[in-house]
Amino acid sequence: MATTNWLTASSSVFLTRPVNPRLAFASRTNQTPCRSRVSFQGSVKRRLPVVLSMTATEESGEGAVKSVLPGHGISIMVNGCSGKMGKAVIKAADSAGVNIVPTSFGSAAEAGQTVEVCGKEITVHGPAEREKVLSSVFEKHPELIVVDYTIPSAVNDNAELYSKVGVPFVMGTTGGDRNKLYETVEEAKIYAVISPQMGKQVVAFLAAMEIMAEQFPGAFSGYSLEVMESHQASKLDASGTAKAVISCFQELGVSYDMDQIQLIRDPKQQIEMVGVPEEHVSGHAFHLYHLTSPDKTVSFEFQHNVCGRSIYAEGTVDAVLFLAKKIRLKAEQRIYNMIDVLREGNMR
Repeated sequence: MATTNWLTASSSVFLTRPVNPRLAFASRTNQTPCRSRVSFQGSVKRRLPVVLSMTATEESGEGAVKSVLPGHGISIMVNGCSGKMGKAVIKAADSAGVNIVPTSFGSAAEAGQTVEVCGKEITVHGPAEREKVLSSVFEKHPELIVVDYTIPSAVNDNAELYSKVGVPFVMGTTGGDRNKLYETVEEAKIYAVISPQMGKQVVAFLAAMEIMAEQFPGAFSGYSLEVMESHQASKLDASGTAKAVISCFQELGVSYDMDQIQLIRDPKQQIEMVGVPEEHVSGHAFHLYHLTSPDKTVSFEFQHNVCGRSIYAEGTVDAVLFLAKKIRLKAEQRIYNMIDVLREGNMR
């Protein structure tokens, strides 16, 4: 079988010729996986944020900017602290010097439990006492920012609670009714970063895809698309990352139904077919997008692979610091995503 040229897009872009030319996640058995993943939405009134310029935003309020550094009064409350992503965020925030309040929200079954992370004991509260607890924490820590890494079914209820109490938040949880999520925050006029994809480098890749879709509509008209994405078995929904990238391909003229995404959640398949290192089966994000011309003579493949959760945790801390700065500057815009964070150019 003839080999196929790949255009592989990841946190470091490179060209390679895989042994298996047809929808193979790993072009080489010993290839080191690149760290990445994608998925976020724009505001209610637009499907995706249009990015035509990556120039930095205004630099007014120097005092406020300089004061939003680790250890300068910012506190975070990580909801979903018992999960792997929640724990990763706590570790990253602790390393950055951000204060972590010893309180978190979880399921009714987790109520009363204590989770220890970085030597800190965090008490988990159930749904019944959330509003009272959050109001108390916010009163004690007026520069509180909530970080949400819970479950898709809790997204909208949690956002309504944060909005009711008036607490700014970073929503890293995927799923839920995204339009309703934005509407809730807009009506409450609170500050928030909403981006299921917190991996900065992957967001930059998605921004580049959006630029291409915006400036070259129809460039891939007639091409067929196949998409496979592999995540840990605990991820129940289809990747928002894949959906966002597919949306760009649709703008480029590709006809594709989101229901066609091939979801790989079986550990054996992930190791043998996808090429996920066994030690990362419980935490990874491998994505592959395969385009073929109508006459089958041309193909393109875009691939980005992430092992572990550090890329998302670090991006989340950057989003917290970014949001704290906007709050102190009393910025007119109140709802942001990770492209806004990237534009700022002040990431650690």
